[in-house]
Amino acid sequence: MKIKDLYPERGARKREKRIGRGPGSGHGKTATKGHKGQAARSGGTKAPGFEGGQQPLIRRVPKRGFRSIFRKEYEIVNLKQLNRFDANTVINPTLLEACGVVRKGEVKILAEGVLTKPLILSAHKFSAQAIKKIESAGGRVELLSAS
Repeated sequence: MKIKDLYPERGARKREKRIGRGPGSGHGKTATKGHKGQAARSGGTKAPGFEGGQQPLIRRVPKRGFRSIFRKEYEIVNLKQLNRFDANTVINPTLLEACGVVRKGEVKILAEGVLTKPLILSAHKFSAQAIKKIESAGGRVELLSAS
């Protein structure tokens, strides 16, 4: 087999529709646009969301809420997720990221679940209940500064 013998599978390549090339092409005269009307004119498309003069949906539904551009989003970790670590392990965001508990970002520890062993926890934020539970299990809390 030679390079010159290679060709696409039959039907794999569809020919381009060449419009406006005379009556013999089958796509001449109105060039597949029909007679008159908005769609036949140049620039004759409607804006996305246009509903024919009816009030568009995006303007009908009420706008609510606000999200501050200065808002801090924390990666949440619950105490029940930390029972997998050995006692007296120093747990910080880098370790949690390496273990797949969190992705990137600042970490907040919440109090859901029971902590069964003493751990040394470093995070950017803790809930008050989480601090109580960690200290009652014999662990320690270290607050990291925001980056």
